[in-house]
Amino acid sequence: MEDLYIVVADGGSEDGNRRWARVKVNVDDHIIVPALDPAGVETDADQVVEEYAASLSTLPMDASRPLWEFHILDFPTSEATSTVVLRVHHSLGDGMSLMTLLFASARSVADPTRLPAMPKQPERTAAIYMPRPRSAGAMAFLGWVWSYFVLAWNTMVDVAFFAATVLFLRDPKTSFSCSDDDPVFSPRRRFVHLSLSLDDVKFIKNAINCVSTV
Repeated sequence: MEDLYIVVADGGSEDGNRRWARVKVNVDDHIIVPALDPAGVETDADQVVEEYAASLSTLPMDASRPLWEFHILDFPTSEATSTVVLRVHHSLGDGMSLMTLLFASARSVADPTRLPAMPKQPERTAAIYMPRPRSAGAMAFLGWVWSYFVLAWNTMVDVAFFAATVLFLRDPKTSFSCSDDDPVFSPRRRFVHLSLSLDDVKFIKNAINCVSTV
């Protein structure tokens, strides 16, 4: 590929001195096919994917080259024929912009000339999103003004609760809350995903007296 100018850190460490440098992008450095334990893949492929993705969060990226990697896990899981883990430094973009770029680079399987179909955005039907009525009568106009008042009131209440939570309020205790007697957890975190039935989610919500609104 062509040469690029990027900000690199001496020694490949993010703590090194940063400078502009001309680098040649070697795709082989960014396309990674790891050699994983075949026995583990055969036993529980989903667990292998989960552990591999979690391990990437603990490894620093090489700051001497562009900060993106494709990790190809070419074995079937319960949800896919193969898995690609895209590892990108946050300096290159946030989650939404990177997902938009990924979709823009893909094409529909049914029609290679079209972009992938995106989920339809839900329609906003609240009064606040309706155009200001001009000739619908006084009651319609008052309803439109009232919707703005409700929006402003809810915004002030949310800001007040946020400030109070930061200063002195605490989250309510639930079945998932840690008690003061629990041991200190390791600072390492893992990315875990699981497909749940909506009925199971409702059961847990009712068990812990959680209130949700849609």
